Amino acid sequence: MSENATEMMRAVEITKPGGPEVLQLTQRPVPQPAHGQVVIKVAWAGVNRPDALQRAGAYAPPPTASDLPGLEASGVVSAIGEGVSGFALGDEVCALLPGGGYAEYVATPAAHCLPVPKGLSLKEAACLPETFFTVWSNVFMRGGLKAGERILIHGGSSGIGTTAIQLANAFGARVFVTAGSAEKCEACVKLGAERAINYREEDFVEVMQAEGGADLILDMVGGDYIARNLKALDFDGRLIQIAFLGGPKAEINFAPLMMRRLTMTGSTLRPQSDLAKARIATELGEAVWPLLASGRVAPVMDSEFAFEDAAGAHTRMESSGHIGKIVLKVGG
Repeated sequence: MSENATEMMRAVEITKPGGPEVLQLTQRPVPQPAHGQVVIKVAWAGVNRPDALQRAGAYAPPPTASDLPGLEASGVVSAIGEGVSGFALGDEVCALLPGGGYAEYVATPAAHCLPVPKGLSLKEAACLPETFFTVWSNVFMRGGLKAGERILIHGGSSGIGTTAIQLANAFGARVFVTAGSAEKCEACVKLGAERAINYREEDFVEVMQAEGGADLILDMVGGDYIARNLKALDFDGRLIQIAFLGGPKAEINFAPLMMRRLTMTGSTLRPQSDLAKARIATELGEAVWPLLASGRVAPVMDSEFAFEDAAGAHTRMESSGHIGKIVLKVGG
C-alpha cells in the first residue's frame, strides 16, 4: 500500500550539538509504515522551539522517535500501514510527528493526522499541529478555560501565542498578552487580544491586578516570571507552564498558592503517549477544525525557508524577531 518510488530521501540531520550551522542535508532511507502508521510525502515542515533545543543538545528525542528534527508537517499520504482506516493514498493531511519532519518522507501514527482544513494550503496546514495540539491540550483540556474568563498569554506573538489568542478569543475568553515590541503588541491586538502589554515598558502583574487578576496564565518563560505569575492570578487561578525560556528554577513564596487557591500545572507534548495525542487530535477535529475551515481562526505566517536553508530558519527562530510560524519548503 505504497506509492514511494525511491528508497532514499533527502533529510536535514543534526550533525552534532551546536548552533544552526550543524543542520546539514543528508540521505536517509524512506521510512516504512508500522502498524497504525501512515507515511507522508512532506510538502512543508513547521519549525519550532523544540527543534532548536534538540539541535543544541538540550532536548533528546524519545527512544523510539527519529533523530531527525521536525515535529509537524503537511503533505500527502504515500503509504498506509496495517490497521489504519480513514485515510487513502493521496489524501492531503497535516500531522503531529514524533520527529523526522525535516525530510521528504515521514512516518507517524495515523491517529495524529488531521485533514487539511478546507480553504487552507499545505503551507498553512504545516503550521497547525504543534501549536494547536499544545494550546488545546493545555489551555482547554488541562486549564479548563471558559467563556468570560481572563487569560494572560506570555509570548503573544509566537506561534503558540498567536494560536492561543485566536482560540481563547473564539471561545469567549478575555485575552491579555505580553510581547516585546509595539509591532508585536499591535499584531496581537489585531488577532483578538483585548490588551497587549509591552513587557519592556509595563509590569504585567500591575496590569492584571488592575483587571481583577488572570483566571489562567499560559507561560513559556519561567524563571522570575513564575513568582510574578502567581501574583497576577485571581482567586482559583491556574498557571499553565509549557516552557522555560527564562530558566526552570525560581524562588517562590507558596503562601499565595494556598490563600488564593491557585493551581500550578504544566506539560510537554512530545513524550505523551500515542493515545493521549490521539485524544487531542480527536478534540481538535471536532472543536477547532471547523473554525479553521470557516476562517474564524487561521495560522499566522512569519516566513518560509528553502529546505536547504534549515539553518536560516533556526536563526530566524532564535532571533525572536518572528511573528507567527516559520516553515521549511520540503517538497514540490
